[in-house]
Amino acid sequence: MSTEQERNKAVVAHFNKAFIEGGDMGVYARTMDPAFVNHTPNPGQSSGPDGAAYFFNEILRPAFPDLVVSLHDQIAEGDKVLTRKSYRATHRGDFLGVPATGRTVEFAVMDIIRLRDGRYIEHWAIADMAGLRAQLTAV
Repeated sequence: MSTEQERNKAVVAHFNKAFIEGGDMGVYARTMDPAFVNHTPNPGQSSGPDGAAYFFNEILRPAFPDLVVSLHDQIAEGDKVLTRKSYRATHRGDFLGVPATGRTVEFAVMDIIRLRDGRYIEHWAIADMAGLRAQLTAV
């Protein structure tokens, strides 16, 4: 594996812990390229850098303020990094129309990030939203 691939994996790992888990907007600003494109935005969400920030800052973290990101695997090839991870948190606020339940949930996410010069330029993701919804609405 090349030094650039190792560096890209480190950038992605740091972004997951510092921004997704920790909310550090400084890390977000330094990591997101202005030309960033999210190829899998949520319905109604912009595919640019503003859409990704909105999802985490206004939808995910308010509903799950104690969010913890666990990285299970990272694979780097060329300028892309694939990460298999999970999010674990307590449901403390409204999430996509589901009022707070107080339940601790965990759901899987896999994403591919394409980087250039240590910055995110493209993103694709698969998140187990059906599994999350099932945990939130189980009787």
